[in-house]
Amino acid sequence: MELTPRKERILSSVVAGYVKSGEPVGSKAIAEEVGVSSATVRNEMADLIELGLLEQPHTSAGRIPSQKGYREYVDHLMEVPSLGEEERRTFDSMLLSGSYEPEGLLTRASRLLSGVTRCASVVTTPSGDTAQVRAVQFVQTSRRTAMLILMSSAGTMKNRVFHCDFDLTSDILRVFFRVFNGKLAGKNISDITPAFLQGIGVSLGQMYVLVGAPLRALLEAARDTMGTEVLINGQMNLLFYPELDHGGARRVMDFLERREDVAALLRQRPGQVTILIGRELGKPELDKTSLAVARYQVNGQDAGALAVLGPVRMDYPRVTAVLRYVSQQVGQTLTVLMRDE
Repeated sequence: MELTPRKERILSSVVAGYVKSGEPVGSKAIAEEVGVSSATVRNEMADLIELGLLEQPHTSAGRIPSQKGYREYVDHLMEVPSLGEEERRTFDSMLLSGSYEPEGLLTRASRLLSGVTRCASVVTTPSGDTAQVRAVQFVQTSRRTAMLILMSSAGTMKNRVFHCDFDLTSDILRVFFRVFNGKLAGKNISDITPAFLQGIGVSLGQMYVLVGAPLRALLEAARDTMGTEVLINGQMNLLFYPELDHGGARRVMDFLERREDVAALLRQRPGQVTILIGRELGKPELDKTSLAVARYQVNGQDAGALAVLGPVRMDYPRVTAVLRYVSQQVGQTLTVLMRDE
């Protein structure tokens, strides 16, 4: 059976109506929108049910999209709107308010996504698996303590406070800066191992007495850089969707606590918004949800992900538009932050 243009319009109308109300959509409402008789709509709906694109929950009820129907809609029928200039300005102000550092920016992006979509949001920080050392900075915090800040090409800044058995001075901190950047700038983060740092210590001879503590701090910061953090916001939004009742929302939130499993779902193809619907997620506890993922880039390299997790009747065009814009802004801002360091 062929999916004709009229059937496509009816499927799109059912999706839009069900997303808006959460109630099965009747033939009368569709007839008024499409401009045909209710009898014609009912016949077309029957064909769409036969095609597996619509479902009828009860004999006398209207129709709702099946997961296959949502897939058809997302892949071929939906039109992604453009965000208005005022909304873009609002998003930009939300993203750029507060501290100018990568983790803060990504936290604000996560909050923005959950607030705008009324779903849960998931954001991953850039991974340092293939990153290089951009610079190592030192900030004195007290007479004998200082903070080491490791900046990577992936757009991360990790810090560790270390304590010395001697008084720190501006001259000593300048020595730290010169030695660490001379030895490490451009090196792969993955190369910063205990053996590598021991080699640096040996090469410094008697100066090793001074740099032992900051070298240990550097190793810890490098390990942090190698990892990927998963930031989650808006889990409570899931409680307001009836289709996720009877413990469904709780099972989804329990899954979100398994950060490694969550991160694995976000490893999608960069350059576009990827949408996984219901059973496509491959997790029984997520069968009634959908996940929209956008990868962001730093310096032209794939760095991390922004995602929205909500019910299958998610507003896909709106979510896609928001994710496209926010992921683009996050990537551009992180790139600028790294260039300005």
